[in-house]
Amino acid sequence: MNFKIEKDTFLKALQKVQGIVEKRTSMPILSNILIEARGDAIEVVATDLEVGLRGSYAAKVEQDGKITVGAKKLYEIVKELPNQEISFSTKENDWVEITCGKVRFNIVGLPSDEFPAVATVHGEQLLELEAALLRKMIERTSYAICNDETKYNLNGIFTRVEQTEQGQVLKMVATDGHRLSIAAGQFSGKANPELLKGVILPKKGIYEIKKITDEGDGLLQFGFVDSSAVVKKGDTTLVMRLVDGEFPDYTRVIPSANDQIVKAPRENLIHAVRRMAILSSEKFKGIMLEIDGNGVKISSSNPELGDAMEELDVEYAGASFSVRFNARYLLDVLMICESEKVLMKFKNELSPSIVTPDSDDDLLAVIMPMRL
Repeated sequence: MNFKIEKDTFLKALQKVQGIVEKRTSMPILSNILIEARGDAIEVVATDLEVGLRGSYAAKVEQDGKITVGAKKLYEIVKELPNQEISFSTKENDWVEITCGKVRFNIVGLPSDEFPAVATVHGEQLLELEAALLRKMIERTSYAICNDETKYNLNGIFTRVEQTEQGQVLKMVATDGHRLSIAAGQFSGKANPELLKGVILPKKGIYEIKKITDEGDGLLQFGFVDSSAVVKKGDTTLVMRLVDGEFPDYTRVIPSANDQIVKAPRENLIHAVRRMAILSSEKFKGIMLEIDGNGVKISSSNPELGDAMEELDVEYAGASFSVRFNARYLLDVLMICESEKVLMKFKNELSPSIVTPDSDDDLLAVIMPMRL
């Protein structure tokens, strides 16, 4: 195999796969990427057996072929090369020679036939989605993904198309047992059976989808093949194995009788919560909200550090009450609301609380309060 490629193009290709490659693995081949040269392009493939990424990049291919190389070392090498055309060729015993200007590296590769296959997908199996919509929905839910590996059915985002009076709606839901986030967006087109039933997209795959949507707006393709979800944008294809398990019925967690509604200025509330959180610690991480009339008193107390209090003007017409939250959980929700004011809906100091933007029905978050 022999090809020449621009440094920026090669670097971008290698950067994309770094998040996929297994750093600690009993299978050395999973630390490698597969590079295949043919026609007028190279294909770079990475997989950890759960998530796979395949990208195609323009190159001057002088001899077709394929090889696998250590992803991290190759990226470090290419990053430090001069800004000139790179020549990449294979030699005997799976060695690879990389030259750029007056720089030459010889590194060890592994044969390509040991590399696990990553599914090839045809366009007719996929439907189209707006990248901006998917990005926004992931931002609004991914913070609530459960990090406890034993709760494997919560280690991802539940995704489903639902039929409503307004038409089809794409919903994404994540929960870690302490908070729940539901994002919705209008969906046009014919939903495939998997989306109508609902699937759990894995956490690692979600973060890779986010990277793809961060590259720019426009349409991307989304679908399913062999118990895996597929996302395709331009010359990049992402394949991820779906989480096998039942997602809990999240509708039962959403409280229906939260009639004590506080309307608060979002920016002011964020800064107040951040200031109060300064005194929190692993042991004392709660902040107190005392709501009375048109004001809320936010305070934190830590016997090891001291205490703090701030008052904030809000709109509220109910009876006085107090509630205690984990400051981090409340901040995470406030950061994704994107509206000038937020609605906080309470039933009492121990029941789940609802937080939503005051001008957007496409986001609903539920937070469990801490015991007073």
